[in-house]
Amino acid sequence: MTMIDTQVCSNVEDGNGLAIINSKAPFSSAYGKDALDIALIFGSFEQKVSLFFQGDGVYQLIDNQDGSLLSIKDYLKTFAAFEFYDIEDIYVCHQSLANRELDESFHIEGVNVLQSIEFSEALNQHAHILRF
Repeated sequence: MTMIDTQVCSNVEDGNGLAIINSKAPFSSAYGKDALDIALIFGSFEQKVSLFFQGDGVYQLIDNQDGSLLSIKDYLKTFAAFEFYDIEDIYVCHQSLANRELDESFHIEGVNVLQSIEFSEALNQHAHILRF
């Protein structure tokens, strides 16, 4: 489980809020579910949250996945709740998609595909960053 410094929680309003980087494939570990839980917790307290997907984390956005084959609960369906938590800034690294020969068929709407430099610039606008 990932620990969060209480100073991060109290100061998340500074800068452009909290950035959560998803860099692990879904169902390979608990990191993706933990990142989702953190995003929803901060969103429920009306904190600014931006989600970033890079590396194998881009697989979390790909449509038609089934965790039940691994006897794992499919947390990816919960991504549809982002709009209810005002989580609107969702970014994916174009290079990560290209390296994995994936297209932009995501299971949620409003994903911004950015080139590597734009991705880094968007990430650097945040005061607090958590990587999963």
